[in-house]
Amino acid sequence: MKKNEIVKKNQDFKKILETKKRIYNKFYSIYYNDNNLNIARFGLSVGKRIGNAVTRNKIKRQLKNIIDKNKNLFKNNKDYIIIVRREILDCNFKEMEQQLLNLLKTLE
Repeated sequence: MKKNEIVKKNQDFKKILETKKRIYNKFYSIYYNDNNLNIARFGLSVGKRIGNAVTRNKIKRQLKNIIDKNKNLFKNNKDYIIIVRREILDCNFKEMEQQLLNLLKTLE
């Protein structure tokens, strides 16, 4: 992901989460909202319950890889906050990718 495709500011996170537009499954919750930019932006949230810092960073790297490979599934002019749930620890990379892609297909 490029730097301009990342939601970093706390106020942006809050604004997206307050819209309550959400889809979810066993592994992820995805909040989304329209933006005035011509790109899709992403924010990743992996809580401390998931594991230690090494585990959380590994999950974030894997999610960034999945997002980069499947950018065509995300609509421009939208912000996405992907919140990871604890059940993600029980699956491998392929399963993570498949679950995220299935969830994004329901968003369309």
